[in-house]
Amino acid sequence: MYHPRPCGCKGQRTCLECSYVYCPMCDLAWPGWETDSWKVHPHHQGEPIRFPGTKIVLDFISEEEERELLTHIDEVPWDPSQSGRRKQNYGPKCNFKKRRVRTETFSGYPSFTKFIQDRFNKVNVLKGFQTVEQCSLDYSLEKGASIDPHIDDCWIWGERIPTLSLLIGSTLTMRKFEGPRTKYNLIDTEGYPAVMREDGIVKEEKEIEMEFRESYQKRNESKKPKENLLKDIEGEKNATPSYSRDGKPYVLRLPMPQRSLLVLYGPARYNWEHGILREDIPSRRVCITYRELTPTYLEYGSKAEVGAEILKASKSFWDHRQHYGLDI
Repeated sequence: MYHPRPCGCKGQRTCLECSYVYCPMCDLAWPGWETDSWKVHPHHQGEPIRFPGTKIVLDFISEEEERELLTHIDEVPWDPSQSGRRKQNYGPKCNFKKRRVRTETFSGYPSFTKFIQDRFNKVNVLKGFQTVEQCSLDYSLEKGASIDPHIDDCWIWGERIPTLSLLIGSTLTMRKFEGPRTKYNLIDTEGYPAVMREDGIVKEEKEIEMEFRESYQKRNESKKPKENLLKDIEGEKNATPSYSRDGKPYVLRLPMPQRSLLVLYGPARYNWEHGILREDIPSRRVCITYRELTPTYLEYGSKAEVGAEILKASKSFWDHRQHYGLDI
């Protein structure tokens, strides 16, 4: 609080000097707040910034595919979730605090969603993506649905996070994370190799494996005593925040147009919290989010056996009407 700042903005609410809207047409973020402002492309105003780790695929599915998908989604029972949302979750049961995973109840996904996963192969940043969790979320205007700023846990969920938006367009509001590396199990990522190379190409599996093994060996050779590690963590908690552009914080707004696919990876995945404001849910919205495994759970990691069980189940697709007894 004793450090000079060029403006008084903090959190997700900002002035137009420090909030930006990402344009999926030019892959640049431009000054502003209203998410639809990207539609003026190429006639943007102001000075843009780059926001690495983002891919937005417009019209990832067709209108007819969307209608059929929503019909089947609503045939499946919804479970209550937080902040006015409902969910349909397919994946292993995870306890992120205790770092435990249960695989026995995971049996795959409803077959009406298979075409989405199949289409991931056509997205360059999703090469080699193996879905291990598929989560549908239903946002209700009447219940004031939203989602608080957060980073998806990094202990078991891997780098890339694709989300398909249905029914309406909305906005993912991003803010730079300034908390301790122990939160969200972010400290685990220090041993993960990046999935993407600097040239924007997904690395080959062998390259990722080699980097992971080298990182694992270096960490074992330079392990600090427990008391020193705790001191480092405490220092992170008390550190002065480092702001992200010219000494001032900024918020970035990612458009999620109807039927588009948004993929977060790299810096956008690990360095920024993402959330959805209530004001950005003008009517019912449905989305489907997908996750992959961290290297620890792949065939060369220490949890490879558990990962193999999850990946085996993830190859199954079943008839939802038969699965939920809807034809009886």
